Amino acid sequence: MPVKGIAQPEYLPIDDTLRLRRFDGKYGFALAWYQDAETVRLVDGKAEPYDMDKLGRMYRYLDARGELYFIELFRGGAFSPVGDVTFWQEDCPIVIGDPDLRGHGVGRRVIAALIGRGKELGYGDLRVNEIYDFNTASQRLFTGLGFEKYEKTEKGWRYRLPLKP
Repeated sequence: MPVKGIAQPEYLPIDDTLRLRRFDGKYGFALAWYQDAETVRLVDGKAEPYDMDKLGRMYRYLDARGELYFIELFRGGAFSPVGDVTFWQEDCPIVIGDPDLRGHGVGRRVIAALIGRGKELGYGDLRVNEIYDFNTASQRLFTGLGFEKYEKTEKGWRYRLPLKP
């Protein structure tokens, strides 16, 4: 679902090799990401793999909250999905589904592009609802782009990035 009153683009190009593609309701290929125990632990704090029903519920929830995208990387002559991200002012959950791509700047490039989108939309800030204490990679990703902790949660912290329109 687009941000209220704003048309969600079909694609958000990031650079020649990376783009975001609007969620189109087809997600069977993503099930493998959410059956990986480490991925699920980073997302949910526990390593219980998803089935198609749970995956569908998650994507419907995210699509109802903001702009849901698949992260696509150009390799082998075509763009292919490697993760997902949802953009709305109150949260920005991101998953790099291919573990071999984690720590190689894909998430950083995606979040930097979404910060730019937030500025274009005139947002005063962007927030991340929660990053678990054990998820140091996500902490580094968001703090490296200027987000700061602002509220303790049961399992981690909420983060905020002030934006200057």
